[in-house]
Amino acid sequence: MLRQDRLTIVTHPDLAESAGSDDPAVGLRAVASLRRLAEQLEYLHVDRARDLGWSWSQIASELGVSKQAVNLKHGFRADPST
Repeated sequence: MLRQDRLTIVTHPDLAESAGSDDPAVGLRAVASLRRLAEQLEYLHVDRARDLGWSWSQIASELGVSKQAVNLKHGFRADPST
């Protein structure tokens, strides 16, 4: 089962429009919202991949980072039996 309950709803209705705003404050808030969303999506999909038996190497390859980097960031949540 996907852990969609971890995702939060983006509160700004026009995030794409905000990201392109001429007002730096509006644009920077949009960037911060997008960054939080990207992090939430990464955690969701790393958990899903691990649930499906993916190795840290496979996950790292898809994320474009080293195995060590992904394990350092996400490994503390791993099932101790794996």
